[in-house]
Amino acid sequence: MTFIHPTAIVSPKAQLGENVRIGQFTTVEDDVEIGDGTEIIASAYIANGARIGRDCRIFPGVTIAMAPQDLKYNNEPTTAEIGDRTTIRENATIHRGTTATSRTIVGSDNLLMAYIHVAHDCRVGNHVIISNLTQLAGHVEVGDWATIGGAVKLHQFCRVGSYCMVGAGTKIVKDVSPYVLIDGNPASIAGVNKVGLRRRGFSPELIQEISDFYKAVLFSGLNTSEGISQVEANGGLPQEVQGIIDFIRSSKRGIHRA
Repeated sequence: MTFIHPTAIVSPKAQLGENVRIGQFTTVEDDVEIGDGTEIIASAYIANGARIGRDCRIFPGVTIAMAPQDLKYNNEPTTAEIGDRTTIRENATIHRGTTATSRTIVGSDNLLMAYIHVAHDCRVGNHVIISNLTQLAGHVEVGDWATIGGAVKLHQFCRVGSYCMVGAGTKIVKDVSPYVLIDGNPASIAGVNKVGLRRRGFSPELIQEISDFYKAVLFSGLNTSEGISQVEANGGLPQEVQGIIDFIRSSKRGIHRA
């Protein structure tokens, strides 16, 4: 049974699933969809354009789908979409998209900690952890299973690849290719996220293949194109390594290096 606290303001036009719980002093606007089993604990503001999945937990002070901080935005109908089983902690803010893409997307099974900001048109994958105070500027992309430390600053249009670990306080101004550890200011690749990959079931052989690739591309003294060409000349690349190559070649901002 859906429960709405008497002090909450919930539009009758909002679409609420089964067993939704909306706590005290929460506001839910007209054009909102909330999936089965989601709990909004208290004092959140869920604005027009919010699309929230099943079994999410939303803590006090969270705002979802407020208008983006973009001077070109003129109140066009856009969305902020949250997947299933995602937890959003206190005072996090997630803005809806602009007409550039019309959507801000945060996937499923994520943990977004307190005071983070996800700006307009961002794409956050699944199984992602974003720690306290981290700020994602517009159009940032974060791959599946990435872990981002506290107080990280991500410049607009940057991408963080899957299975990365970003150290606390790091300023990201270029793309971060998959499977790496990155830390410091200026940001620098410290190596492969071997512990994270082992925890996610990567075999020792595959981890070594990924490590060998990065030795050739980032730690050999060759430039990126030369390093990739050297690896490709050996042939027989696993799909994970080919995925790194595709990521690097599709980069518009360039990648962070060692």
